[in-house]
Amino acid sequence: MGALLPLFRWGVGGVVGSGRQGFPWIHIEDEVGAILYLLESESASGAFNLVAPGIVDQAAFTKSLGKALHRPTLLPVPAWLLRLVLGERSSLLLEGARVVPRHLLDHGYSFRFPELPGALADLLRV
Repeated sequence: MGALLPLFRWGVGGVVGSGRQGFPWIHIEDEVGAILYLLESESASGAFNLVAPGIVDQAAFTKSLGKALHRPTLLPVPAWLLRLVLGERSSLLLEGARVVPRHLLDHGYSFRFPELPGALADLLRV
């Protein structure tokens, strides 16, 4: 979020590409909490997706961050511009992923910030 925050604070944040691409996210407290939980668990094995269960797409993330900062999100970033500037790396932003923490939830981890609005409110409070 570090690179996005200044843009959104200046009021120039916007939807990237179509906005429909998945946007996995996790609050830092849940990331650390999940890692500690798994390290202490005797039954945990295999791969775990460290993402919040509150799945959002890029447009919803943009809207939530703008709302949390009380800033507009009117300037879309067209896919062609990202491809021009970033080349192949643009696919990281334009394709996204819809990731679910199923294995983590099945092992009993309880998220402190399962939904994006609450996570953003906590992270942005000063």
